[in-house]
Amino acid sequence: MLILAYLASLLIGLSLGILGGGGSILTLPVLVYLFDIDPTIATAYSLFIVGATSLASIVPKAKQGEVDFGTALYFGAPAVVAVYATRAFIVPYIPDSIATFGSFELTRDTFLMLLFAVLMLLAARGMIVGKKANTGGIEMSAAKKIAIVLTEGLIVGVLTGLVGAGGGFLIIPVLVLVTGLDMKTAVGTSLTIIAFKSLLGFTGDLGHHEMDWNLLTLVTLVAIVGMVIGTFVSKKIDSKPLQKAFGWFVLIMGIFIVGKELL
Repeated sequence: MLILAYLASLLIGLSLGILGGGGSILTLPVLVYLFDIDPTIATAYSLFIVGATSLASIVPKAKQGEVDFGTALYFGAPAVVAVYATRAFIVPYIPDSIATFGSFELTRDTFLMLLFAVLMLLAARGMIVGKKANTGGIEMSAAKKIAIVLTEGLIVGVLTGLVGAGGGFLIIPVLVLVTGLDMKTAVGTSLTIIAFKSLLGFTGDLGHHEMDWNLLTLVTLVAIVGMVIGTFVSKKIDSKPLQKAFGWFVLIMGIFIVGKELL
């Protein structure tokens, strides 16, 4: 099982390198179901792994001019605040038992896994349907664009704080349609946002949980190796068919999590 867990960690990085996103959606189920880590702690670990792996991908993309740091700053700032606040002041105070429906008890761990499953299903839909080509963004006033980006940053930050996912499938459409970035720059900018909001948000957990730094470091290094391999492979192949296949895999995983948590 441990070998399978590390192979899955490699897949996290591979998908990130090949598809430019999506890998983080696998991190939480890998930690919970393969490494047998408590879901609440696993969401914290996921922030570190996703953040560090995304950070490692920024340098090559920045060298290629595929990161808009200005947009990353004003989208990322509210996201960082929201992630940190969620990890430090919301997650620790979610009760162990939230509600009871007949014989079914909705625990904190079940709630977090079900919320994550919903995000997996949304991400899967985005990968299967595909992203629309950039048309230069939607026409709107500068004030409205700023309001949408700031609001989206807060929403993504809270969701990231709750379940530890990067949220690239939510960030990229806003960067393309609202700010008018081309797809490659949107992906690079999204990874930059994910890296900093995840790593800075992770600091909100320090002091709340005892961290297994050996496991965190090893899984992160394996994921980064996968990301480097995936980045190289992505230059040699057409990633669109793989994106759809990966989307179907994520869809099946999301349905599996719902079934496992409810049955």
